[in-house]
Amino acid sequence: MSEQKTPKIEFPCPNYPVKIMGDAGTELHELVVEVLSVHVEEFHPGLITVRDSSKGRFQSLSVMITATGTDQLQAIFEDLKKNPIVKMVL
Repeated sequence: MSEQKTPKIEFPCPNYPVKIMGDAGTELHELVVEVLSVHVEEFHPGLITVRDSSKGRFQSLSVMITATGTDQLQAIFEDLKKNPIVKMVL
């Protein structure tokens, strides 16, 4: 049997997807803008796409960033997950 190897990401990595799922509302959107503005150079809030859950209780926010390294990605994930309105970060 051959072992599956995790694909390596080469940095900088343009168009790296970040997806955030959490409680619906402006607070989630504002949090995502705030965190990504700190960690992503030349971040544009207009690039965020929002999808509501079928019952409107949750939202999924997606944005493509230029990832500069694993430290940057880890910091983004940690800062987003600190807030209880965030349920998942991918």
